[in-house]
Amino acid sequence: MKWMSMKAACAAALALSLSACVSLDARKAPAAPEVVSTVSAEAAQAEALRVEQVRAWPAWSFEGRVAVSKGRNGGSGRIDWRQQARQYVVSLSAPVTRQSWTLTGDSEQGGGRLDGVDGGPRQGADAQQVLLEATGWDIPVNQLPDWVRGLVAEGASAAGQVDRDAEGRPRRFQQMGWDIQYLDWYPAEGDRPVLPRRIEAVKGDAKVRLLVDGWVLDAP
Repeated sequence: MKWMSMKAACAAALALSLSACVSLDARKAPAAPEVVSTVSAEAAQAEALRVEQVRAWPAWSFEGRVAVSKGRNGGSGRIDWRQQARQYVVSLSAPVTRQSWTLTGDSEQGGGRLDGVDGGPRQGADAQQVLLEATGWDIPVNQLPDWVRGLVAEGASAAGQVDRDAEGRPRRFQQMGWDIQYLDWYPAEGDRPVLPRRIEAVKGDAKVRLLVDGWVLDAP
């Protein structure tokens, strides 16, 4: 792939602005759940219920930390994701430098707008392409609303085999060329079902690591 100089400059500027944030420290993370060859019927039923409950919430949000890299370029920062049905607003910021960008889009229609990059806002009919052209990062943003909640993305190419842990939750699967792993989970609390805490996605030399600090689910 040929990289345009403006694209490289935007990616470098964003990486530098995010590098001032605290990074994700893998040494503090608990051991990831083990993959099991057989899931008990009870665990499979519990996971089916979790998926049903998660999909029943059209409005949700989370705050956390994210680290993104593409080859040698990358950085880490704060992330604030707000979702209403298929429409999302994702804000990424570096509190120390006070630099940030915001991606808004519709994961059903596919279009999106990116604010905060050099040269002014970018928008187009494909949010993934808008992000790629502005930053050089090829991230399937329209599938992320499912992935971040521990779901195989709907309407995307089949994931094939889904490796699971002893609780029946997805531990690892591949979709759209990405290898998605769930390394830690928040337990159910009140009406809130089990949701991911630590996620890692890799595609070639691209990597996204996400640590969720807190979930908010509005009443369905």
